[in-house]
Amino acid sequence: MTKQMYQNTEDERLFDSLQRGNKKAFNTFFLRYYPVLCAYATQFVGMNDAEELIQDMMVGIWERRKEIVVDSSLNGYLFRAVKNKCINHIEKLRLHEQVHSFIAGNWQSQFEDPDFYIVEELTQKIEEALAKLPETYREAFVMNRIDGKTYNEIAEALGMSSKTIDYRIQQALKSLRVELKDYLPLVLILIGDNIV
Repeated sequence: MTKQMYQNTEDERLFDSLQRGNKKAFNTFFLRYYPVLCAYATQFVGMNDAEELIQDMMVGIWERRKEIVVDSSLNGYLFRAVKNKCINHIEKLRLHEQVHSFIAGNWQSQFEDPDFYIVEELTQKIEEALAKLPETYREAFVMNRIDGKTYNEIAEALGMSSKTIDYRIQQALKSLRVELKDYLPLVLILIGDNIV
């Protein structure tokens, strides 16, 4: 950006007032920064997603106002927060697409006419279960069961032993067995019988 958006002392006073619970300060803060943060977010996501993400971030700032620590500048803090929210959103969409495609593809091969609503519900349940896994387990599981990579390929990509990958996938499967117990017959067909 060519023009500096923030006037440090005025913005710091505004943010300080917001952190002390001043709703008027929050409203001013919101009106001042919402448009420019939305514009920044559109570098990563579409306008509708950008607006939703920034609204969610603003609500989060109000709710966590007493806990927020701005280490360097308010400018840096806000733009980093927007970028991180956008990256997380993109990653979530990517995982949703992978899981949905995987389920729909496997469902099609198992049944003549897949039911869209069941596929959507199962996609959502699997995504929720995957989101609860530790990141290292989820990464290994997705690479193996969704992307179709072998343990050796995953080990090479992540720079670790295939035994470590095996352990992580087995732990992920144990956790998923518990989380998806109500859907086990369908999950067994789709993900494989190793889940039990």
